[in-house]
Amino acid sequence: MRLNPVLDELGTYPLEEIKSRARTLAANGVDVIDFSIGDPREETPLFIRDTIRAAIPAVSQYPTAVGLPELRGAIADYLGRRFDVDVDPASQVIPTSGSKESIFNTPFAFVQPGDSVAYGTPGYPVYERGSRFAGASVDPIVLSGDFVLRAGDVPDEVWNRARMLWTCSPHNPTGAIASRQDLVDLVNRSRESDTLLCADECYVDVYEDEPPSSTLQVAGPDFEGVLAYFSCSKRSGMTGYRSGAIVGDARAIAALGRLRSTTGTASPEFVQLAAAAAWSDDEHAAERREIFAAKRAVLRPAFEEIGIPTVASRAGLYLWLQVQDDLAVTHALLDGGVVVSPGRAFGPGGEGFIRLALVPTIEQCEQAVEVVQKCLRTIS
Repeated sequence: MRLNPVLDELGTYPLEEIKSRARTLAANGVDVIDFSIGDPREETPLFIRDTIRAAIPAVSQYPTAVGLPELRGAIADYLGRRFDVDVDPASQVIPTSGSKESIFNTPFAFVQPGDSVAYGTPGYPVYERGSRFAGASVDPIVLSGDFVLRAGDVPDEVWNRARMLWTCSPHNPTGAIASRQDLVDLVNRSRESDTLLCADECYVDVYEDEPPSSTLQVAGPDFEGVLAYFSCSKRSGMTGYRSGAIVGDARAIAALGRLRSTTGTASPEFVQLAAAAAWSDDEHAAERREIFAAKRAVLRPAFEEIGIPTVASRAGLYLWLQVQDDLAVTHALLDGGVVVSPGRAFGPGGEGFIRLALVPTIEQCEQAVEVVQKCLRTIS
């Protein structure tokens, strides 16, 4: 059997080996506390579950790629409240089946074999994977310091050849936040080089201090050359529902609509109606922010007490912690039943860091503190 060579070149998804070992430990009776994947344990708000139950039809039919008007309108209204931007729900919004598939599939609409796609690293592995499967070459930009991707970090030769540039704020895996000026500079430089700027903003409602800005706020009324990606997963505890949105340049949205109708990629309409309810309510998102902040308040001091500093993590769902050897620390914690992600799993620049996703319950975070300190006092 012949396989796409990209499949072999990229190998197994980076965190699968860690997850596999964690499953083995759990099967052997070890009480595992898993900080590796961004899949929170808190219940999905009841009003969202009630909405989806009421929306399941007696007759099941195919959803449309462009999504329900109710959902597009709810997303546009949310963006108006959150960012004070005017979004046309008919031409500038397209719902997605979560953010991962939309990020993976976007390059298929815009790149040709040989085109380049740039992104910051460490970062979400799907930026590279979607680009490579679409036939593009990739230009990873290694981040350090505060882990914010700035226009000046991208060499001129990369700007000249990049068909797309992925940015992410709040950043996965580090939790870094781009300033509004950083976003302005990225938009301006992208337009100068005719590079489609794709802004992964899936964590924009998970923060502790000032609300992070959106690229849409600095892109102008037509959002020319800009696409922003949003998700119900972290904001609303809907990871399993697979519902998100792409918002921006109407020409790009139309192209994505054509692509998505070809692949038949769309959430069921009862999921779309539940998502519309979620985007229409801000109170539950604020409550979830408080929960994630409480988890940070438990975990951050526990690491700092043993000399492991938190770096860049000002928002998002993650703690990004500086250690000497990220693989050694990951395996030491795993031996104690605590699962984290080694920084190198997110690409070059991640070595010497570990990522903790704030997904276990507050009680589990408190249980993990003793294990963390015991395991790491001698090796960090």
